[in-house]
Amino acid sequence: MTFIKPKFRHPLLPKNKIGYYKADYEGAISTLCAGCGHDSISGAIVQACFELSIEPHKIAKVSGIGCSSKTPTYFLGKSHGFNSVHGRMPSITTGANMANRDLIYLGVSGDGDTASIGMGQFVHVIRRNLNMVYIVMNNGCYGLTKGQDSATADFGSISKAGSINPFEAIDLVGLSLELGATFVARSFSGDKTQLVPLIKAAISHPGFAFLDVLSPCVTFNNNKGSTKSYDFVRDHMEATATIDLVPEEEEITVAYPEGSTTSVSLHDGSTIQLQKLAPDWNPTDRRSAFNNLQSAKAKGEILTGLLYINPESQDMHELVETVPSPLNSLQEKDLCPGPEALDKINDSFR
Repeated sequence: MTFIKPKFRHPLLPKNKIGYYKADYEGAISTLCAGCGHDSISGAIVQACFELSIEPHKIAKVSGIGCSSKTPTYFLGKSHGFNSVHGRMPSITTGANMANRDLIYLGVSGDGDTASIGMGQFVHVIRRNLNMVYIVMNNGCYGLTKGQDSATADFGSISKAGSINPFEAIDLVGLSLELGATFVARSFSGDKTQLVPLIKAAISHPGFAFLDVLSPCVTFNNNKGSTKSYDFVRDHMEATATIDLVPEEEEITVAYPEGSTTSVSLHDGSTIQLQKLAPDWNPTDRRSAFNNLQSAKAKGEILTGLLYINPESQDMHELVETVPSPLNSLQEKDLCPGPEALDKINDSFR
């Protein structure tokens, strides 16, 4: 058995608008368990970046520790990458983003990497509204250390060993809404139709975009009694809306059947098209998102889709008024403007 991908491509395979094949966005062959939901998420990331026609070298993927944090090896093999220590992905991404704002930052984490050891960094990257996509591959267990319950395991869920979880779960979606995240969504690794447009919308969003993706662990947490198993999630999903992202250069010709629809315009000119399914739900109203999230939880449902978006979001660079150019592009004249500029600064303090 070989773990080397063949380089041959059929000459008639489709290319995107900038001439790349889908294979140009792939990585190494996955060594995760067969059927792992994380591989489906990796495939959705590949598809989203291919459809958005992003040049691979303009993406920086950053991760921590865990099964989820191994996945950047399996997608975007021609992009920048950094695998940080456990729970520290947000601070690494913050430093890189401050130095080079021209890259697209894709942070990949897990429920342990974020909801346990990385919780402190997670909450601060939200409040700073760093311009990044933050994906949590949420399986409710620690797959690298034999499947113990993680902090996102639901109260009363039953592990593969038969033990019942006595603790309340940390709801990362609810926490993100509470802390002021400007883009909050939840999806399921087995629903590519929903997940790919959500990733595309998150990439286009100017600010912190959080995606909680339920991703069943086929080895340790796909048993009867688990609330993160394939069967449970499929049976309890309740979507807020169907979603599509229309890039700036494409004419909006999407036709929807009768019903309530919403369009959200983003800074780059892209448009998120939503056909509402959930009643009394407004994706630009944080209180509406809270209410629907709690209502679904009370009924034992898993609310998925784009839950909240702030189309007027200002990212961290705008908030702290950084220079418009990446730091590595600044020249001596930018860094040393001369004694007149220094005198002006000193005079402002007198």
